[in-house]
Amino acid sequence: MTATAGRPTTADNGCRPAAPELSFAHLARLSDDTGLFEHARHAIVRREHGYCTDDVARGLVVISRQPEPTDEVLRLAERYLAFLTHAQDARGAFHNRLSHDRRWTDEPGLGDWWGRALWGLGTAAARSPASWIREEALVAFSRAATRRSPAPHAMAFAGLGAVEVLRRHPAHVAAAALLADAATTIGAPGPDPRWPWPQQQLTYASAALAEVVIAASQLRHGGPALDDGLRMLAWLRDVQILDGRLSVVPAGGWRRGAARLRHDQQPIEVAAYADACATAATVTGDPGWETGVRQAVGWFLGDNDLGTRMWDPATGGGYDGLTPHGPNLNQGAESTLALISTLQHARSWW
Repeated sequence: MTATAGRPTTADNGCRPAAPELSFAHLARLSDDTGLFEHARHAIVRREHGYCTDDVARGLVVISRQPEPTDEVLRLAERYLAFLTHAQDARGAFHNRLSHDRRWTDEPGLGDWWGRALWGLGTAAARSPASWIREEALVAFSRAATRRSPAPHAMAFAGLGAVEVLRRHPAHVAAAALLADAATTIGAPGPDPRWPWPQQQLTYASAALAEVVIAASQLRHGGPALDDGLRMLAWLRDVQILDGRLSVVPAGGWRRGAARLRHDQQPIEVAAYADACATAATVTGDPGWETGVRQAVGWFLGDNDLGTRMWDPATGGGYDGLTPHGPNLNQGAESTLALISTLQHARSWW
């Protein structure tokens, strides 16, 4: 693995605690020669729940982001890519759920898992240090990029994959069309400053929608205005800061006009917010967005509503959620990947 779980960086961050070095140890613990298991009880994998394309795709994203993965980590990327190409049908849709006995339990579809598969494939095609991974990922991405989902979240995740491809292959026609359609499906912010979000409810990974609009404004001629995406993200930032710390919208969501609940908060929200703020900082050069990235890192380190650490230094795993009584100590794939994804930004922004 690339790092030892729990060992702090040596950088002096003043009053901030040092961010831990990245560890892929728990990700490896959750993986086998087929893919990435979805659930764990504490740190022990629960094989009976099998694998899902959603998590395997997110695994491919974070590994592809690593500038110098070890051979062991790169082998995980190969397994995840093989899983995704096996999940894909001839028309570009994907199965999502594979049981431990290696049987698909669903039909190919265009749900969130299709969007996340495109995100993983696009990131691998653009960033993997291994040429054979980049080449195969681009083939699978190009096949899936011809499809469309009516769901804003699925299109947002797919749009993130298109962004990655376009940064490396600016003339990729299917990626450009997919990104444009993703921004259109997400929609523009509304005129009411009290609720400028394009939808009437915040659900999950909300910041990913704003990130796609921000990126599309830069990568698509005639795309949405940069201010649209920044306004969405700025409002999301403002409603998720409590007493100077990040307090993300919980798993139950938040509907316009309803009371805002505080729990259970999910690591996926924090990771999506970190990604979006990092993109906004890069696009605008505004250091204010760097603060958002640091708040996301801080959430995992204990700067959250309960002042509790949201990861396990002994395993390198991320805890599954922040409940009113403390962390959910299970360390499943989604939460561990959210931890890794967020800590990857600490290299630049912490």
